Amino acid sequence: MSRPVDVVVVGAGLAGLAAARQLTTAGMAVTVLESTDRIGGRAAGDHHDGFRLDHGSHVLNPSFPELDHSLDLERLELRPLSPEVLVHQHGRRHRIGVAAHARSALTAVRAPIGAPWDKARLGAALSRLAATPVEQLLGRPERTAAEALALRGIPARTIDSFLRPLLAALLSDPHLASSSRVADLVLRGYARGGLSLPAGGIGAVPAQLAEALPAGTVRLGVRVTSVSADGVDTERHGRMPCRAVVVAADARSAGELLPGLHQPGHHPVTTYYHVAGVSPLAAPQLLLDADRGGSLVAHTLVLSEVDRSYAPGGGALICSTVLGRPHFGPDGPAALEPQVRRRLGRLYGVDPSRWEFLTVRHVPDALPAMVPPHHFRRPVRVLHGLYVCGDHRDTSTVQGALLSGRRAAGAVLRDLGVPFAAGAEQAA
Repeated sequence: MSRPVDVVVVGAGLAGLAAARQLTTAGMAVTVLESTDRIGGRAAGDHHDGFRLDHGSHVLNPSFPELDHSLDLERLELRPLSPEVLVHQHGRRHRIGVAAHARSALTAVRAPIGAPWDKARLGAALSRLAATPVEQLLGRPERTAAEALALRGIPARTIDSFLRPLLAALLSDPHLASSSRVADLVLRGYARGGLSLPAGGIGAVPAQLAEALPAGTVRLGVRVTSVSADGVDTERHGRMPCRAVVVAADARSAGELLPGLHQPGHHPVTTYYHVAGVSPLAAPQLLLDADRGGSLVAHTLVLSEVDRSYAPGGGALICSTVLGRPHFGPDGPAALEPQVRRRLGRLYGVDPSRWEFLTVRHVPDALPAMVPPHHFRRPVRVLHGLYVCGDHRDTSTVQGALLSGRRAAGAVLRDLGVPFAAGAEQAA
């Protein structure tokens, strides 16, 4: 590994690829080292028996500004989910929708959210969030999301029948312990832009970032064991000297390389995949489970209704998410599949006995927890020549991962005295 480089980026997830893209655009010679056999980190995707699977619990919100800055959204061919979500509660399903216009944010007619004035109050709250500048939201007093919603006069029934299951899907936090500022931001994005997935799955996002890098920039299967401001040491490939190092690993791995780095808690996510002969829901609708305490499943989606490429050979591909740390037992998460299947039958109102259990994916550190007080812009500069980025430095979203990578790249370029675009300077 003697080829001279300016910057070594450790990790080929979204943050690392975004940083590498910014650095190479500024003329830097960059090498990205990834310890696994694929790019994308927790936003990676793969195939199983011909079906396309997305790891974790990722959806895109096109209203997030960093997506438009860092990605070619048109080329991603975003497939929007229905603006209406389905909420299952007490044996019934109800449609609750966010319209394209903020003033009519809540459009459900039979939503179980209380009296008509409660629905109007919720619609007005979502409308205000959609129209409120981000800076103003970040200036609000910070509490847990649960405390903030209650203090705003939103009835508990409204919270439990819509906002809690929705935020569980968006933040993987069914207890609403996340920062109220974070919850406001994701609800604002939901009210403004809805949710989407790329036609090629979430893995299309890191793939597009990597395609913009010079050939040979990303090296897979290279594990970094230590870092310093002038290079990295690897397990089997020797030392690579450079002018700067960007650690773009997940929080735990970054902490092993940078002792003393802030370590957030994490939300685990387990995703079960089933294949049905006939789709149980002929629409790309997110189905939320609002029954608390008695259900493993937080939300479920028929991916093949979002785009046919998820199940190109036919059938319907259903992904269902379990949050938290259920007791799997010695057989692992697959042991809970019969319980998940039974619950899915109730949620969809079908007999799932003939569904095929395809596989399960468990990600113990899927999303860094964002409890108050949440630091939205943790420093990306450790010292001159050594930097860190990832969703644990901003927000636990695709937006946060991309922005942290751009901020780290801007800090590198500033320290090295390299001219760079105004957008990167502002981000840094």
